[in-house]
Amino acid sequence: MEKRLFGNTGMNVSVLGFGGAEIGFNMTDVGEVERLLGSALDAGLNVIDTAECYNISEELIGRTVSHRRDEYYLFSKCGHASGFDLPDWDPKLLEQSIERSLFRMQTDYIDCVYLHTCSEEMLRRGEVIEVLQRAKERGLTRSIGYSGDHKAALYAVQCGAFDSLETSLSIADQEAIELTIPEAAKRGMGIVIKRPIANVVWKNSSRPTDPYTPVYWDRIQKLDYDFLKSDVKDSVATAINFTLSVPGVHTAIVGTTKPERWAENAKLLDQGLSEELYQAIRARWKAVAEPDWIGNA
Repeated sequence: MEKRLFGNTGMNVSVLGFGGAEIGFNMTDVGEVERLLGSALDAGLNVIDTAECYNISEELIGRTVSHRRDEYYLFSKCGHASGFDLPDWDPKLLEQSIERSLFRMQTDYIDCVYLHTCSEEMLRRGEVIEVLQRAKERGLTRSIGYSGDHKAALYAVQCGAFDSLETSLSIADQEAIELTIPEAAKRGMGIVIKRPIANVVWKNSSRPTDPYTPVYWDRIQKLDYDFLKSDVKDSVATAINFTLSVPGVHTAIVGTTKPERWAENAKLLDQGLSEELYQAIRARWKAVAEPDWIGNA
């Protein structure tokens, strides 16, 4: 699998990374996760991304692949209480959350710890950033980042405190292409993309009801890309290759609970994307996107 230098961090990351939300929220069986993550690492993937609030995701990662720790970069997030009797974003919470993540994932360090979608106001106060900086100084994390979108993400990039940005980008979510990614790339930040295929929302015949994808479904109805009328596998290939073709992007996080999916995902990258189709997708977005089509945090 293709690898890209992750900004100024020194990490060389696979263009596809594993997103740990599904295995955590779905309470996936340990044996299944062992097969899933094992097949992902065997396929050449070397990025595992999770968060403190993804239910049992961190524990599952620790139990199944901690013995292969030198084969992957480990990203996690902090900020939500998720079991601690402390308010979200409290500095003590952040410190305890990072320590708990290390324990759960059975590791001495995390490759990047992200602040998990906190507000611009909270970022400007500075305390949350200082906690991550201290964790980096102590060697608990190699780098620090911000995970989020829109104006908060722009401030996170411009403040100069972070090594990495994790943000939303897909055929249905293109604000970051102009708002944050060029500035982050100019500053040498590692750039991680979440929801890079918009949850394949176009395969649904009716509007979904989960918390995240209805906004993508609504947008896709209006964007009405021609390529979405093709076979789902082909349309997913176009979608993921579009995201990975955006200048500055290093890795895109994809979640699944199906062990065989990683070999399939790796093959999708072989299709590539022509410059003509890339520009057509961008042009359609610019023609149709409404002012409130901001990054979907």
